[in-house]
Amino acid sequence: MMQKRIRALGLAVVLLAASAAAQAEVKIAAVRNDLLQNSAQLKAAQAKIQAEVEKRRGTLEAQGKQLADDIQKYQRDGATMSVEQRDKTEKDLNTRKAQLDYDQRKAQDELQARSQELQGQAVSQIRDVIFQVGKEKGYDLVISDAFIINPAIDITEDVLKRLNAQGAAK
Repeated sequence: MMQKRIRALGLAVVLLAASAAAQAEVKIAAVRNDLLQNSAQLKAAQAKIQAEVEKRRGTLEAQGKQLADDIQKYQRDGATMSVEQRDKTEKDLNTRKAQLDYDQRKAQDELQARSQELQGQAVSQIRDVIFQVGKEKGYDLVISDAFIINPAIDITEDVLKRLNAQGAAK
């Protein structure tokens, strides 16, 4: 029983030594994703998304206000309308309400897809820059969103500088 423990301990020491030797050959860097959220690329993507949201919101709110005004007018004047006019107006208002609801859902879906597209493009640019900086500095592996104990391996600031320079150039 004691021999098995000694063998296991010996094997663990050998594996640890081999692992340490292998790690000594690999240069590792890390980036902090929380700081990359401040990159020019992500800020630009967020600004584009916000502008598109505001534009759509303005259009849909105007349509909604017009519909609400027309509903109010119908409720006020409906008693004086002929049955035929009331039926026609009700049908028109119901159709417009359904169309507005559909347009709102469609706009939400389109904006969500657009948001994912823009953020995906920004993330792709960020990954490219992380790769470039890591390669230029001679790293074999760059870990994203890691607990960084040794600040010497943190290349986040270099990546941010490059990203912001690229963002300013566009």
